[in-house]
Amino acid sequence: MTEVLEKETFSFQTEVGQLLEIVAGSLYSNREVFLRELVSNASDACDKLRYAALTDASLAPADGFAITLAADKKTLSISDNGIGMNHADLLDTLGTIAKSGTGAFIEALKADEKDAPGLIGQFGVGFYSAFMVASKVDVLTSKAGEDEAWLWSSDGKGSFTIEPATRDAAGTTVTLHLKKDAKEFADTARIRQIITTYSEHISFPVKLGDETLNAAQALWTKAPKDVTQDQYIEFYKHTSHAFDTPWHTIHNKVEGSLNHTSLLFVPSVQPFDLFDPERKSHVKLYVNRVFISETTKDLIPAYLRFLRGVVDSQDLSLNVSREMLQTDPKLARIKGQVTKKVLSELKKKATKEPDDYATFWGNFGAVLKEGLVEDPSLRDRILAVCRFASTGPEALTSLSAYVERMKEGQDAIFYIAGEDAGKLAQSPHLEGFKAKGVEVLLLSDHVDEFWLQHIHEFEGKPFKSITRGAADLDAIKADADQADKDDDAADLSKLIAAIKAELGETVKDVRPSKRLTDSPVCLIADEGDIDVNLERLLKRHGQLLEGMPRVLELNPNHALISKLAERAESDPDELLKDAAHLLLDQARIVEGEASVDPAGFARRLGSVMSRAFGA
Repeated sequence: MTEVLEKETFSFQTEVGQLLEIVAGSLYSNREVFLRELVSNASDACDKLRYAALTDASLAPADGFAITLAADKKTLSISDNGIGMNHADLLDTLGTIAKSGTGAFIEALKADEKDAPGLIGQFGVGFYSAFMVASKVDVLTSKAGEDEAWLWSSDGKGSFTIEPATRDAAGTTVTLHLKKDAKEFADTARIRQIITTYSEHISFPVKLGDETLNAAQALWTKAPKDVTQDQYIEFYKHTSHAFDTPWHTIHNKVEGSLNHTSLLFVPSVQPFDLFDPERKSHVKLYVNRVFISETTKDLIPAYLRFLRGVVDSQDLSLNVSREMLQTDPKLARIKGQVTKKVLSELKKKATKEPDDYATFWGNFGAVLKEGLVEDPSLRDRILAVCRFASTGPEALTSLSAYVERMKEGQDAIFYIAGEDAGKLAQSPHLEGFKAKGVEVLLLSDHVDEFWLQHIHEFEGKPFKSITRGAADLDAIKADADQADKDDDAADLSKLIAAIKAELGETVKDVRPSKRLTDSPVCLIADEGDIDVNLERLLKRHGQLLEGMPRVLELNPNHALISKLAERAESDPDELLKDAAHLLLDQARIVEGEASVDPAGFARRLGSVMSRAFGA
């Protein structure tokens, strides 16, 4: 690295500048949490150095790790003897917001500033909460194993400086120059109260002068009966840098040939990086209370990446590199046990508290369903906790409940897949199923099409898309009104012949429909072809250049189709040719697709309307 000898001035990343304005003005009633955030950061820094010292003992502080607070009338400082930062670290961590989600974060803050505390936790930017109480923040730091020290300073108004400095040992000191209305945070009694409230569980001593303010005991090592709900909540907020209250807490100890303890939390809101392509876990791995990593591979499966918390085991080896540890077969066993425990807890919640579980499913269902593809060994357990929107009586249904409600004569689990459950519920493909009271699953997550390639049946009932192949409704008893409609259906043979002749290879076939009751037409994929929604997804991701021609189905009970059938019987003409193309375009538009020939569509529509009005 090129040595920097003079003070440098930098502008904040644009989103940080906007953030600081919002933070300073929107979190007034919650601003005491700034101290929790800074103490949590100091704890993380000590954890990281404790791990680094496993392979280089000279890095460890001689007197042990500690977080020290000091205050006078105008300033408050938080010091640690942890890993510290160098020049590059300061630029990366204190000049930008967490590496992803910056734009979405700012937009969310602007949209609803009253939710700012929760959003800050979601996006991992707790350091900036210091500007709620400080007119200026100084960060004096030196990275363990390096000689240089640096001073980062900012008033939070658009820029910051970095300059060379001196520090006696590795670590970081954050000094807050308190605003006039924040002098309470220099009062020792107030500091003591905040630390006791928020940071009692920090596993390093937090000192104010000669006084240690916290118990410095790892919370997960206690028996669950000895931990209060408030302690769980504050530990979650500390370890996750979150501001929300966890939706569910799982505290579990396993003893036997492989011992481990886990304290895991399901958030009540989506973390900002939930759909990040890297799909990283954020459960911290400890070995004998020594922090190893927050992103250990093979500790938590990617489909449970919404979990926060810790897993600690005394049976993993520490005298190996991090990469070797991550492939330790013992770690794989812990992963399996933890995953089964989480799925078991989710099943209990889904069974006993279905309304509350619906909140969880709305946040994390799309992620959990990834396990249906990625984890065949636990597929049945995952499927048991999956819930689906449907046309049935319940807002969300399990597959078991769906099967119990199946109609007499129904031999398949019917579904329709797309991008919006609300729009799917209005699809014309559903009409015949609704008329016979047949429930249809509404699958609107991208992962749905992919797990359906791996799971073909449930409890002996095959999954069947209602947008592919025949509707298979004949065996299901219809009510009298629908039966009468079927008896009165028009003969479409000549109309179908005329449409086939006009559309040619644009469609694979033209058929009378048994699924339509109100709409005149729809498009389906033929049996054996790629389903309509899967084809759409593959095209979008460049995995399919051109789709298969689809089948155009006509509703023989619809007045328009009946009139066109009469015309085909008596006097086929140019109108039927225009109508063939318009019906195809109508079917495409209903599915959210555009006409392949907009100019031709407009011309034909104008021609048909002119004839209708005698123009």
